[in-house]
Amino acid sequence: MKITIIGTGYVGLVTGACLAEIGNDVFCLDVDPRKIGILNNGGVPIHEPGLQEIIARNRAAGRITFSTDIEASVAHGDVQFIAVGTPADEDGSADLQYVLEAARNIGRYMNGFKVIVDKSTVPVGTAQRVSDVVRAELAQRGLADNAQHRFSVVSNPEFLKEGAAVDDFMRPDRILIGSDEDEDGLVAREKMKRLYAPFNRNHERTLYMDVRSAEFTKYAANAMLATRISFMNELANLADRVGADIEAVRRGIGSDPRIGYHFLYAGCGYGGSCFPKDVQALIRTAAEIGEHLRILEAVEDVNHAQKEVLVRKITKTLGEDLRGRTFAVWGLAFKPNTDDMREAPSRRVIADLLARGAHVRAYDPVATEEARRVFAMDLENAPEHLSRLHFTGTQDETLAGADALVIVTEWKEFKAPDFAHLKAVLKTPRIFDGRNLYEPDAMSELGIDYYSIGRPHVAIQNGSGVAV
Repeated sequence: MKITIIGTGYVGLVTGACLAEIGNDVFCLDVDPRKIGILNNGGVPIHEPGLQEIIARNRAAGRITFSTDIEASVAHGDVQFIAVGTPADEDGSADLQYVLEAARNIGRYMNGFKVIVDKSTVPVGTAQRVSDVVRAELAQRGLADNAQHRFSVVSNPEFLKEGAAVDDFMRPDRILIGSDEDEDGLVAREKMKRLYAPFNRNHERTLYMDVRSAEFTKYAANAMLATRISFMNELANLADRVGADIEAVRRGIGSDPRIGYHFLYAGCGYGGSCFPKDVQALIRTAAEIGEHLRILEAVEDVNHAQKEVLVRKITKTLGEDLRGRTFAVWGLAFKPNTDDMREAPSRRVIADLLARGAHVRAYDPVATEEARRVFAMDLENAPEHLSRLHFTGTQDETLAGADALVIVTEWKEFKAPDFAHLKAVLKTPRIFDGRNLYEPDAMSELGIDYYSIGRPHVAIQNGSGVAV
């Protein structure tokens, strides 16, 4: 099939590359010539494991094209995927300007029947707005009632985890298709069924529903996952106070099959491009019709507060004034296997340390360049703070003479470091672990003062560990 992908961010690139991989003829459009230049020169503007190899293979086979030519992109695809960004607006609602501009361009240039697919995460009712915009453009062209210029808008939300997006697309646990029940909607459904047929060979993964339910399902899924994270973080903070071990609690409740283990890990808060903005957007959608989603409002509040927990542990131990102190920070991206810094907890942790006068040496396996850009913006009004932030090329370079190691992102390479070397090069053998990577008793035996989230602090006294 001939497919057009509008937008070459995470969702657009992964969707386009994976659809090309199964034999479709894919045209990827972006209005940013820098991105298209990178792609046409063999690069990829984002870090996503496996993506560059798939793109290179399909470019060589002539199955994927990258361009800024809007008219050519509309002419190419019978199915037009809108996969542009929907950032949070100032009031927390999803900003649909890029979605509606994509719809406007489709209406401006389309000739013949088109299936228009909302792949971006969009609020309930967006498909109707897209349809209205396309119809208005056709009316401008005098083609509103032309039988050759029919279209149908489908909701096909993505369920891709950054860092595992290629595998999620190629081996989906579900495929949602929301379409209308009129004649054009049924035609669109059949085209989508044909497109996704290769992913349903072992068993049927596709769920068909109405458009609004499909739009709502995406937000509901992310809101549930964010709720589990904030729920465990709030319990972890209580566990700190009462002397319980949140890891033991997690194993205890996760063993219940009605609950399960997924997204029950305590830490220093969630970030990224999805959970924060999707929770905000759902809260805003409810507010627009006079409803309050009290649980999600609490989820958001807990997550904001959780990003301060790690620094509170540091200041409780070392004092509020951190001038003259140096901290090694491992992990900058909001999660492993990505360079995404959007809403990353590291931004709050590092900014708070710098504001208290500390020096920070930070390392991340892939997100360093993106972090440089982000912190330059975050701290543009505080150049004296920025001057005390240094990025290193290896995790070991962060350690020498540091007063403590602070772990913010749970990269695999951080899970089994050389603790003897770490203890020798740190000024004080002290770790503040925002992702609970290590066992407190093991750290005590090694003579490392270890602070984690929701687990007893085991202090080091004369070489023996004492829980406090």
